Amino acid sequence: MKIIILGAGQVGGTLAENLASEANDITIVDTDIGRLRELQDRLDIRTVEGKASHPSILEQAGARDADMLIAVTNSDEVNMIACQIAQSLYNTPTKIARVREHDYLLKDKAIFTDKSIPIDVLISPEELVTKHIRRLIEHPGALQVLDFADGIAQLVAVKAYYGGPLVGREISYLRSHMPAVDTRVAAIFRKDRPIIPKGDTVIEADDEVFFIAAKKDIRSVMSELRRLDRPYKRVIIAGGGNIGARLAQNIEAKYQVKIIERDIRRCNSLAKSLDNTIVLQGSASDKELLLEENIEDTDVFCALTNDDEANIMASMLAKRLGARTVMTLINNPAYVDLVQGGVIDIAISPQQTTIGSLLTHVRRGDVAAVHSLRRGAAEAIEAVAHGDKRTSKVVGKTIEDIDLPAGTTIGAIVRKDEVLIAHDDIVVENDDHVVLFLVDKRKISEVERLFQVGLGFF
Repeated sequence: MKIIILGAGQVGGTLAENLASEANDITIVDTDIGRLRELQDRLDIRTVEGKASHPSILEQAGARDADMLIAVTNSDEVNMIACQIAQSLYNTPTKIARVREHDYLLKDKAIFTDKSIPIDVLISPEELVTKHIRRLIEHPGALQVLDFADGIAQLVAVKAYYGGPLVGREISYLRSHMPAVDTRVAAIFRKDRPIIPKGDTVIEADDEVFFIAAKKDIRSVMSELRRLDRPYKRVIIAGGGNIGARLAQNIEAKYQVKIIERDIRRCNSLAKSLDNTIVLQGSASDKELLLEENIEDTDVFCALTNDDEANIMASMLAKRLGARTVMTLINNPAYVDLVQGGVIDIAISPQQTTIGSLLTHVRRGDVAAVHSLRRGAAEAIEAVAHGDKRTSKVVGKTIEDIDLPAGTTIGAIVRKDEVLIAHDDIVVENDDHVVLFLVDKRKISEVERLFQVGLGFF
């Protein structure tokens, strides 16, 4: 596939890295020649220096015969204009744009149409991150919670602790211990090394365990791996920017929420727009303020400012003062691995959240969802099976008979509204949503080919 990426920042660069390793023809455009050289030295890609919204630059990048244009520059306006030009001059089949400004998103159905600004897929990092944090708040103790088939099934990552009934036992014990709950352990990471689980695999303390189950069964399975955390009630959000405000708006009906924001004018705006959230003017790194607001009784402290260092320092202080769980927004990928699992419970990378959403629309075959796992080390895919025995490599076959690439497991099948946890004798049917887990992302293209339909189907 011939893909043009506009913007060589963290998202554009990471996306190029993902796609270049999968035999795509990638061209990346940016004004920063140093950044372009660094990417070209590492990756098998073309680079073009220039302004992403200029027709001459798009022409130079190969827009005339590109299959897809992905606009992820730091400017919403540049991203929108580039998509407009790609449509008007080159009739580019698929145009994807990252748009951050909330005002544009409020009117998205009127603005982003074929007759106005022709963007096929709109990506809002703030919206994606907000949903990600909300799911973590809804599942205390989880490191990652991913929705499949509109939330009917979920893939959850937890750290196994001493005292969990399944810790120190073989995975096969789970079925006899919980006969009424169907689940599957999709993967285990032990000291950062992936393990493809089998029935006789023993779960050890400190393992990072990924399991899939129907949404209603998630808490029951979590209780097998660790002491079940009590539900969260009190949340403090540091930073009243777009993400902080959206999160408060999303959760204030169910939780006791406070926002700490430095800027007095922003505080006044937040106080007017939020119904059940207490807005506090001040610094989240102010020890006296945190103590006044009973930080020791706080269930979740979310540091969501635009400053990585400020987020890390505020989170470390909140944890030391007694906050039960701290979640920290970190834009610099180099920081994520440094802080995750130490004083900071969960490091949230907007880039990885955004990459997963972008990859959903780049994958070949009918892919309904892609999620980046473990800071990009692994991937979970929801692929839709089409065809019949003659035209499909998966439809009409049992899971046992599907020729999966090494390091790939099928976790579940969602058939209409029913979650079928993967067992060897289940037969895949047309229109099934198949949830796969890959510990080796180099196998992506092989998985995509499995779900492509032969011409005889049409």
